[in-house]
Amino acid sequence: MKILFHVATEAGAQLLLPLALACRRGGHAFGVFFTHDGVRGLLDERLQSALGGAARAVVCEESWHRFCPDSSCPVELGSQTVNSALMGEAQRVVSL
Repeated sequence: MKILFHVATEAGAQLLLPLALACRRGGHAFGVFFTHDGVRGLLDERLQSALGGAARAVVCEESWHRFCPDSSCPVELGSQTVNSALMGEAQRVVSL
């Protein structure tokens, strides 16, 4: 994977939408890991749609249950161990 977007804030999640769309247009393989209140970004249907082109989109399961307890998770539930593995696979990491 060329780029991993590490989303740890709700404001960072708002920045992800145009970046994900740009990656899709450019044909760049990207992944995303959401943690802390960055998971709230996944409540945006436009962002969910943009992540359809991601090599992998994972959310910290603990953060999801903490910040979005009444919502169904639209991406893969994972752990900080998955986060570490994704960082190891990525050529570049962009922290939002």
